[in-house]
Amino acid sequence: MSRLSETLRERIEEEIATGKLAPGTHLDEVELTQRFGMSRTPVREALNQLAGEGLVEIRPRRGAVVAQATPQRIVEMFEVMAELEAMCARLAARRLTAVDIQRLEAAHESCRSAAAGLDSDAYFYANEAFHEALYRASHNGFLTDQSLNLQRKLRPYRRLQLRVRNRVSRSFEEHQAVLDALKAGDSDRAVVAIRSHVIVQGERFADLLSMMQSEAASVAA
Repeated sequence: MSRLSETLRERIEEEIATGKLAPGTHLDEVELTQRFGMSRTPVREALNQLAGEGLVEIRPRRGAVVAQATPQRIVEMFEVMAELEAMCARLAARRLTAVDIQRLEAAHESCRSAAAGLDSDAYFYANEAFHEALYRASHNGFLTDQSLNLQRKLRPYRRLQLRVRNRVSRSFEEHQAVLDALKAGDSDRAVVAIRSHVIVQGERFADLLSMMQSEAASVAA
């Protein structure tokens, strides 16, 4: 993949994650070439890469469309994400270094500031940094890569979840429980805390679906 297509992939991915490109949105190659000032080759490469990540679907006669997962698929993805992060937490509780703690605490403080300012978008990025710091604290490169790959696919849904009323403040409290357990070296408590933080079920999943339906309605309007 060329540097141009990689840059474009990152920009489209960011627009999907932040809701600028909602699920179901058609990604027209001509419009993208004009908007980003690129030829069609890097645009096609970027769309194919996004399709490989599961963020875009290439449909016959319609071209590229921002993917929209079924409710069952979303649940399955969050279940796997919860277990991957639980593995990260178990390893991190044993392997945590001073640098790891510094990264986690820095991200946690950024989350605190965003939560205090009721800024769900700022919290979204600070939240990502906190979770990435957790992955890297596992000191298992393969596990970190797999966690980051799935995190990328779940970005649009994790962002939407943060827009549910009171979710940002609760998320911050859950981060605190994870951080406290890690610093105490309590792997069992860290696993329980991160697993319950990541997985979506019951009312939380209903809230997420409601947000997704609102986004879809705005695209159709």
